[in-house]
Amino acid sequence: AVVSTQSTGDPRVKFLIGGDGPKRLMLEELREQHRLHERVILLGNVEQSKVRDVLVQGHVFLNTSLTEAFCMAIVEAVSCGLPVVSTAVGGISEVFPADFVYLAAETTPDSLTTGILETIERMDRGEVMTVGEMHERVTAMYSWSDVTRRTEQVYRECSKPKQPLTSRLDLQWSRAPVAGTLYYICYAISYLIFVITSWLQPEHTIEVVPCRYEDGIVEKGRPNRLGR
Repeated sequence: AVVSTQSTGDPRVKFLIGGDGPKRLMLEELREQHRLHERVILLGNVEQSKVRDVLVQGHVFLNTSLTEAFCMAIVEAVSCGLPVVSTAVGGISEVFPADFVYLAAETTPDSLTTGILETIERMDRGEVMTVGEMHERVTAMYSWSDVTRRTEQVYRECSKPKQPLTSRLDLQWSRAPVAGTLYYICYAISYLIFVITSWLQPEHTIEVVPCRYEDGIVEKGRPNRLGR
């Protein structure tokens, strides 16, 4: 519905929309109703390898999610040098600082339209970072090697026993004898399965995935995405 608001009153505003789905027919009808054929371009499904080529055609990335966890899409957009206008849902507010993203006060078309027009005004005044500055800052904030390292750290912390297994089993049984007994049985079955699978597939026969990233450096002989 943002395409039918007052944002279309600014002749510079055009919408480049990628993706397919049940909302496509509604967008086509909306474009026809408001005669926006030259200003609303529907690309349909975009292959992952072509996402960067689509993003660099724009100047502002609009995210209209009603629910969201991390939102990788805005990370990709900022990495390509696009300031973001987005709904303030889920964890989006934690992904980037305010100078990267305009968070709409409300999850409404009018509020998002205000964000688009204000972002355009900021760009006209030269208050938005350059493409290179955005990319460098995103690169410093997010990298797969850093994500992997932090994910491994979380798993290690979760896998550390807080107390001996026997103590935890005894505690479970003392608090709920019936449930505790079932817990004992489930644990015994799980341990038996573990012993059998370890015998069928010994640990030393399992192929270890080689580490290709270390401290952000790509394995020798393998260029990164930027070709460096």
